Amino acid sequence: MHRKTTEQRNEIASNIDAMDVDAAAAILFSGQVAAAKAVENALPQLVQASAFLAQSVRQGGNLIYCAAGSSGLMALADGLELPGTYGIPHDRIKILLAGGDAALKELRGGPEDDEDLAADDVKEANLSSNDAIIVLSASGTTPYAVKALSIAKSIGAKSIAIANNSNTPLLNQADVGVYLPTPPEVIAGSTRMGAGSAQKIALNIMSTLMAIELGHVHDGHMVNLIADNEKLIQRARAMVIDISGCDQACAEAALNESSGAVKPAVLLASGAKDKETAQNILESNGQKLRPSLSMLKESEGSELKKA
Repeated sequence: MHRKTTEQRNEIASNIDAMDVDAAAAILFSGQVAAAKAVENALPQLVQASAFLAQSVRQGGNLIYCAAGSSGLMALADGLELPGTYGIPHDRIKILLAGGDAALKELRGGPEDDEDLAADDVKEANLSSNDAIIVLSASGTTPYAVKALSIAKSIGAKSIAIANNSNTPLLNQADVGVYLPTPPEVIAGSTRMGAGSAQKIALNIMSTLMAIELGHVHDGHMVNLIADNEKLIQRARAMVIDISGCDQACAEAALNESSGAVKPAVLLASGAKDKETAQNILESNGQKLRPSLSMLKESEGSELKKA
């Protein structure tokens, strides 16, 4: 029987246990490089998937992450960081991890085979047709993941699958199938290594493209962050200074008026007369800062002509 790529032995690891530690480290590193390279062919699918995610957020839907084992940890890392980085509300992100909270202390294998558990978790998440679900499985055949995706599709949610083997049930069922052709693991079957790294890179790209589409990124700045510690408060101030060209005192005043929200603060520092005006300009431009700044500049130009 043909073994999945993720279960095959990688020949570069022959005798790795007999090598000196520097040579072994170099082989392990080469495995990570190859895994990262595997994401490149999936960029068109990641672009398509990011559009689905942005659409769901705009429609008031939720982003659902679903996976088991190491893939679940990759999903967890991406989902938990979206609120602080891009201001996506916490209650709009749901993470279905096979085994639940207990899996954060002990990743047992049994839950990943439990289709009934998947059905219960999807039911509890209360999915709707406005939601988008991202399901990950290195093998592409994990019963928990495949069942969850199947139920989500029956509800009408947009489905995105990420797997490291081709032509698998998970990829074949999804609206967007993201195939990451990672080579066999340096430690055979240890998909927390290459497959997991590729999945994390794919998630990073996909969720960041979503944030760009939603207007939460401007000139490489995370302009929709939630500044809830001193580091992020300083970052918010630096962003307002960098984008608007104002000084520190002006940036602080603008952030105080905007209650710490960076995008309206940038507009205030750039000449918007008050917070309401700044918010209205952002709303009329789909929360995107670049066209909002252009609109503000044009309106100021019109006022000068009238004067």
